Amino acid sequence: TSKNSSVFNLIQVPSSSQESCHINESYKHIFLPLCYSFTFVLSMGLNAIILFRSLRRTKQWNSSLIYMFNLALTDFMYGISLPFLIGSYIMKDQWVFGDFMCRLVRFLFYFNLYCSIIFLTCISFHRYMGICHPMKTITMETKKMVRGVCVLVWVVVFALTSPIFRFAKTGTNGNNTSCWDDALDSDLPYYVPYGIFLHLIGFFLPFSIIAWCYSRVVKTIFKSLTSQQFRSSVKGFNKRRKSIKTIVTITLLFALCFLPFHLTRTLFLILRATPHVNCHAMSVVSICYKVTRPLASFNAWLNALLYFLTKDKGLQTCLKLKKTENDSKSSGNIFNPLS
Repeated sequence: TSKNSSVFNLIQVPSSSQESCHINESYKHIFLPLCYSFTFVLSMGLNAIILFRSLRRTKQWNSSLIYMFNLALTDFMYGISLPFLIGSYIMKDQWVFGDFMCRLVRFLFYFNLYCSIIFLTCISFHRYMGICHPMKTITMETKKMVRGVCVLVWVVVFALTSPIFRFAKTGTNGNNTSCWDDALDSDLPYYVPYGIFLHLIGFFLPFSIIAWCYSRVVKTIFKSLTSQQFRSSVKGFNKRRKSIKTIVTITLLFALCFLPFHLTRTLFLILRATPHVNCHAMSVVSICYKVTRPLASFNAWLNALLYFLTKDKGLQTCLKLKKTENDSKSSGNIFNPLS
């Protein structure tokens, strides 16, 4: 019936008997709209402020601000896709916006999600270079090069996520028309390998790079403790301590937002393509996956919030060990380019 179809989601499990799993998803019709509405308001508001402030001072842009502008732009665009999803969940998975909008919204959701991840990776590498190899940063990381990197990110992520236009589509769920998040059962043999590949390239590889970059940054900051310039400086010690806290906070928030989502979604895709899967196991994984989805969306406003809250000057303290005062000023505050 129409009532049951709005509460239960039917997932076809590959098997000779064509076993089907009926998963109760009534929770998401309240939970997801609330989470996405919260993300929409904060993401649009905070990132709009960053974009406005950035555009007012384009002549003062440095590498940090170029990356931050692109990150804020993709997080702002991410928020644009959310009202359609919020409306669909409120209407209990009914999709009234047509097949093209279904494909476009699903594409924008993942396109901006992975753009955000890649730009965060670029920022982590930029910070690594600025602290661990400051002289190379001056000669190699020009504003022209950074702009080229940003364009490359947009193009590469577009290429990686464009197949979503092929897989995302509307379909019937009982008496309702729904917009499928992943793919119809007939497309699973093609979608599952693509989805796992997207997770590996779009998240797990960038996460490894971020973890490595920030581990090297922390190691370099700790090494500065032996510097004669800072051994007796309480102010210098506090700045280095704040720098480390900032790095740890950024890394933990990145992992908290994206790791549960990608782990559970990868497992969900594998189970969907595996014959004779226990329905209870499928139900548990499906719920975990969909509960962690809002965590990934939270990063869209957490990025902006961190840049407003972070007033860390510790990076400049570290840079002075290897660069002149003028070089340090020209590089800007890598942790908070807007300050």
